[in-house]
Amino acid sequence: MKKFVALLLACLMVASLFAGCGSTGSTETEAAETAAETAAPAEGETAAAENSADAPAIKIGLTGPLTGANSEYGLAVRGGMEIAVAEINAKGGLQIEFKAEDDEADGSDKAVSAYNTLKDWGMQIFAGAVTTGSALAIAAETVNDQIFMLTPSASAVDVAMTGSNVYQMCFTDPNQGASAAELMAEKWPDATIGVIYDSSDAYSSGIVDGFLAKAEELGLNVAVDNAAFTQDNKADLSTQVTQCKDAGCDLVFLPFYYTEAAQVLTYANTIGYEPTFFGCDGMDGILNVEGFDTALAEGLVLMTPFDANATDEATVSFVEQFKANNDGKVPNQFAADGYDVIYALYNACVAAGIDGNTPADEACALLQEQFATMTVDGLTGTGMTWDENGMISKAPAAVVVTDGVYVPMA
Repeated sequence: MKKFVALLLACLMVASLFAGCGSTGSTETEAAETAAETAAPAEGETAAAENSADAPAIKIGLTGPLTGANSEYGLAVRGGMEIAVAEINAKGGLQIEFKAEDDEADGSDKAVSAYNTLKDWGMQIFAGAVTTGSALAIAAETVNDQIFMLTPSASAVDVAMTGSNVYQMCFTDPNQGASAAELMAEKWPDATIGVIYDSSDAYSSGIVDGFLAKAEELGLNVAVDNAAFTQDNKADLSTQVTQCKDAGCDLVFLPFYYTEAAQVLTYANTIGYEPTFFGCDGMDGILNVEGFDTALAEGLVLMTPFDANATDEATVSFVEQFKANNDGKVPNQFAADGYDVIYALYNACVAAGIDGNTPADEACALLQEQFATMTVDGLTGTGMTWDENGMISKAPAAVVVTDGVYVPMA
């Protein structure tokens, strides 16, 4: 950046010399306009020229479940990030070196070990973790190391509240729960509602807390609010499903991940129970569960800020690239979150003059300044901003599974 400022001043001095030699007013104006445009670039594409082509690439790292039961999330995020990195590097200017490590969604030693591997690699910015448990384990490490953290999908409030350097691309859990209650009040005001949730999981419990508080405020009829399970007994959820059926629930809220949701839908079909099932962003991926009859998801409602069937140019291009890179698989919200994370970081780095020579702690301070005021348009929302705690503001949306694909809720 210092080199750039010096070059800019030199250009202005040359322009003034031409003016003294009898240059026309239009030439002087054009020179000033050119200097102003260079000094205050708009977005990443025009600002990329600020970063020296000779500077080393900036190192951005990700941890997530790349193997195991939750790999659908980690692989999706990594795939979305890889597309963004390839697009950015093709522009020229600031380059990104990207590396992902497998944490198996283990929110303890494995998560921290994966993070430390990236730190040893020379990571300057952390674009993770994918899951809430891992993010909670790693966030405190990033605070101590003063490494900027922007998680694509870890949604617990406690993640962002760990430190001033920790930011989220996704909704917080209580906000998502409250939004779900508001949508139910709008679409199904007279429904008898049952709630099945994972009481051992911070993500699921956080959504339920926000949902129940807003449901009470709105006067929703929640007949079952204690059909809970834990990681130790999630292999059989028949008791929880039967509890909702016996209570006459015609709308069942499932604020947990797609693997367990597939079990719920399968057992409900077995006993002839056909309520409207309503999930959150963790449900995204249920159509790809191995061995699951996707016909059982027909009519399922889920909240997601990304619709792969949208027809805008950015979404169409992203979906085509993701499918080409992933054997025809359609990207979910987590892939789009990953894509948006990389672009948000890239634009902030360009605006702040961060490159591969910038120490991680200095980059952290500069990125905090950028995220305090910047606005981002991405695949998962337009006009996205962050508050002082690193929590994002963007409009929620919901889709309905219809004929095996997501259709925006009318």
